[in-house]
Amino acid sequence: MQQDPAPLTRHLRIRHDRGHTVLEFHGEIDIAAAAEIAPHLDRLTTRPGVRLVIDLRHIEFFDCSGLRLLYRARSQVLGRGGELSLVCAHALTLRVLRVTGLSRLMPPHPTLDAALGRPEAASGSW
Repeated sequence: MQQDPAPLTRHLRIRHDRGHTVLEFHGEIDIAAAAEIAPHLDRLTTRPGVRLVIDLRHIEFFDCSGLRLLYRARSQVLGRGGELSLVCAHALTLRVLRVTGLSRLMPPHPTLDAALGRPEAASGSW
């Protein structure tokens, strides 16, 4: 069952959807936003077996601080036997993910439905 996102910070909302915890990043994800998001991300990613989706559809800017958050989340989740998916459809952010190689480690899905494993929504690859 889907719940409305609960804003934890100006840049982060968390909700639960189909057995996954969905973290929606909002606005400009820079060093200041990363400092706000990191404690919440750490709390969630250190749970064994967590099923996590990071949704970047609502961001306006994404720099290396955001990349560090994604890589850190991936390391923590996979190290504890969890699953991590990424949602991103913004062309510039996709380019940054590709150039840095992070898209190979965390292939982005174009929609939340695709990230949550709905096969009919998984068409189109990045």
